[in-house]
Amino acid sequence: MLQYPQIDPVAIALGPLKIHWYGLMYLVGFLAAWWLGRRRAHRLGLNADAVETLIFYCAMGVILGGRVGYALFYGFDKLADNPLWLLKIWEGGMSFHGGLTGVLIAALVFARKQNLRFFQLTDFIAPLVPIGLGAGRLGNFINHELPGRVSDVPWAMVFPNMGSAPRHPSSLYEFALEGVVLFVVLWWFSRNPRRMGATSGLFLLLYGIFRFAVEFVRLPDPQLGFIALGWVTMGQLLTLPMILGGLALIAWSRRQPINKTEAATAR
Repeated sequence: MLQYPQIDPVAIALGPLKIHWYGLMYLVGFLAAWWLGRRRAHRLGLNADAVETLIFYCAMGVILGGRVGYALFYGFDKLADNPLWLLKIWEGGMSFHGGLTGVLIAALVFARKQNLRFFQLTDFIAPLVPIGLGAGRLGNFINHELPGRVSDVPWAMVFPNMGSAPRHPSSLYEFALEGVVLFVVLWWFSRNPRRMGATSGLFLLLYGIFRFAVEFVRLPDPQLGFIALGWVTMGQLLTLPMILGGLALIAWSRRQPINKTEAATAR
């Protein structure tokens, strides 16, 4: 059994102002997406200002969509009792699926402004996302969030305020899969021009598989528990359409041309 590291969730405290590691992880994700996006901006004929605008749109999509998604999928009772609870972001609660929806809406708006095809833009965005996902899972781990189920594996940990039973460090599994592995695969896959929709489809498929699998060792949300068949979690229910959508998008992409702009400018 491994010792759960004692890391103060507050990274910086300046009087009443407290900056949490979780918030800094979001900043890491946005900065990484900005830096990586600038490296490949030429593929879409975008300049540095356009990339900054895109990242800003996506950041708003992540924050607003993530909060609204959490309220609808995981905290609807609280939202119904007190609609103002939606604004209490400092109490925690963000949903990946809500954030993804927000990013897709942001991408749609940006694509129309830049005269880009929607999947052409999402193929550009997909490889920029995993570093932020991985950083967010590290933030969850520091905050003692997303505890795993009880286990006797050698790397199990006793979570603070969760009793004495060792548990899977499920947030670290997600960091490794959704962050490291997903980034390496997508960045490698998209290094050369691909058929439109292929990179987006691969992102949906792999994230869906990784998240669906980790849910088997992650505790279900206590306010929901298992929602079907005695083992299906809300995370799995929301992730299944991603897997199916990713497969469908990959199949659809096989009939699409390779992006001419990328083929002419890739290096």
